[in-house]
Amino acid sequence: MSFYAWTQNVPITAEIYGEIADRMGATPMPGLIVHVAVENEDKTVSYLDVWESEASCEAALETVVHPAVHPVLAARGIHPPGEPPRTPATVLEVRFGDGNHRRLA
Repeated sequence: MSFYAWTQNVPITAEIYGEIADRMGATPMPGLIVHVAVENEDKTVSYLDVWESEASCEAALETVVHPAVHPVLAARGIHPPGEPPRTPATVLEVRFGDGNHRRLA
């Protein structure tokens, strides 16, 4: 099994990220295995996303993520020229605290 995974550095604060996450709520995103958002030392945010496929990722970005992001940024007068670049990542394993894991064969 292969995964579609990437990292992304985004020029937003944890506060803005929180507003976006609140807008998305608990909306399901089929195909998402894990999304990790971290605050960097410079107070920007970085993501690591692992998806079952690129198609499931793109569908969720279009239907769930971007509709939450755009109004939050617009309300703050932020109008980015596009999405920051994603850096592809090769997933070796996704492991959870309960012992569940998925390994790339």
